[in-house]
Amino acid sequence: MADQTIERMVVDGSPTRCFEVVADIERYPEWVADLKEVHVHERDQQGRPSLVAFRAAAFGRSTSYTLAYDYSQAPTELRWVQREGDLTSRLDGIYRFKSAPEGGTEVTYQLAVELRVPLPGFIKRRAEGNIIHAAIRDLKARVESTP
Repeated sequence: MADQTIERMVVDGSPTRCFEVVADIERYPEWVADLKEVHVHERDQQGRPSLVAFRAAAFGRSTSYTLAYDYSQAPTELRWVQREGDLTSRLDGIYRFKSAPEGGTEVTYQLAVELRVPLPGFIKRRAEGNIIHAAIRDLKARVESTP
């Protein structure tokens, strides 16, 4: 059974700008802390990455996984599902973007993770927390520091 985690944060940028940053998948290694490599295998009819292989640092080692992206709700949402993974059997997620009442964008990041190898609960929860917190924190830093 996959563990689900959700985190929200207000980012000083428009929903469109936030979506543009997360849809620019090839540039993730510039701002996603533990991501080492990104290889686009397929693109959709608009030229956006639709099947992407990643190599990242995880649990003190390197992990590889391939995600399929769904842009059907763009620019308010970007979804993905894992197609392949060496440490994970599921790594499915969603970024959602909506205007915040106080200005900026409320970004919601939801992630469902299922590991192939059992880990103690506290280690798994700490790793998931680090992943989701970094996804929001790193996105906020990227949006707020680039035009």
